[in-house]
Amino acid sequence: MPSPSPSLEELAQAAERLNRSAPLAHAGVRVSFPSPQLVVAEIPDVRAEHRGGLGTTAVNGGVLAAVFDLVVGCTALLVDPRRPSATVQLSMSFERPVLGDTLRAEGRIDSQGRRTLFASARILDAQGQVCARCQALVALTGAGARPGAAGEGA
Repeated sequence: MPSPSPSLEELAQAAERLNRSAPLAHAGVRVSFPSPQLVVAEIPDVRAEHRGGLGTTAVNGGVLAAVFDLVVGCTALLVDPRRPSATVQLSMSFERPVLGDTLRAEGRIDSQGRRTLFASARILDAQGQVCARCQALVALTGAGARPGAAGEGA
């Protein structure tokens, strides 16, 4: 029998731990879980070191890739905030430059197996326009993966 999903309180505690970490603080990224099905990563103040898309003021593609990795990796916390995980595949498409002073990424689980999650995410600019999308495969490591509807053998 599958275990219940984490509560919003458990997810808020996980976000607090992440947001206290040195890498996220250094990058100026904040993670939140506004619902049990959604991970949000935001850069509320895009800085000069985030920019540099081919000599423009656009956010650099490497920064976008790192934010995608963070947000899809954090989808595993929607299953079990105590269980380690790792992004094992990340496929991105960049549709338009990310301009402006804020950036928001939203990630969701598309389907779940015992040891893997298929997740997707999108990055929005300050005007709320979708600028990039990604699909990912996330491995759940350690014991106790919760079975899902898809990928039972995965």
